[in-house]
Amino acid sequence: MIREVALEDISDGKLYDGDDLVKVNCHDCIGCDKCCHGMGDTIVLDPYDVYSLTTGLGVTMAELLQDNVELGMADGLILPHLKMQEGSGSCGFLDAAGRCSVHPFRPGICRLFPLGRYYEGENFRYFLQKGECPKENRTKIKVKQWLGIPEFRKYETFVRDWHGYIKKKQAEAAASEADRKAICMELLQRFYLTPYEKSDFYPQFYDRMQI
Repeated sequence: MIREVALEDISDGKLYDGDDLVKVNCHDCIGCDKCCHGMGDTIVLDPYDVYSLTTGLGVTMAELLQDNVELGMADGLILPHLKMQEGSGSCGFLDAAGRCSVHPFRPGICRLFPLGRYYEGENFRYFLQKGECPKENRTKIKVKQWLGIPEFRKYETFVRDWHGYIKKKQAEAAASEADRKAICMELLQRFYLTPYEKSDFYPQFYDRMQI
């Protein structure tokens, strides 16, 4: 989800690359689950997130939409996001002990926190959000280690390509209100609802992008 704010207002003023050290390591978040509450519809899922959740949990996207994921408008397109539970306002994947039950398969936005992505044209770097994580005495760790995603460079290329693709679809939807619904449905069907095989994600994704 795009935020139109000044970088200096929400960060420490620095930009980081994947190999840079950044002070985010909160040592397994023991005793804290603040970032799993009250996030509304901001944890938007990309195709890699859906691949990770469906293959990791052995479920379909349709099954995820029954409980813990819902569709909503995100920057002009209908996209899936994590669903917060009524009453508690917590993520549906948070267990009774306040721990993430899908931690190995958690979405990219969850992995990033308290980092964010700052896009410059077709590329992006990372920034540290200030005032978001309440944990004290955080230590430094490389950005790519913090995210903990295999084949990190491939993942970053995917993030750039998906961002560019979504920007293109947003422009198409904005230019033709009559076609917005068709664009959204085609996007959801191709990249989210059509099941992914458990094999390598990236060839599957780029095959779908080429259609």
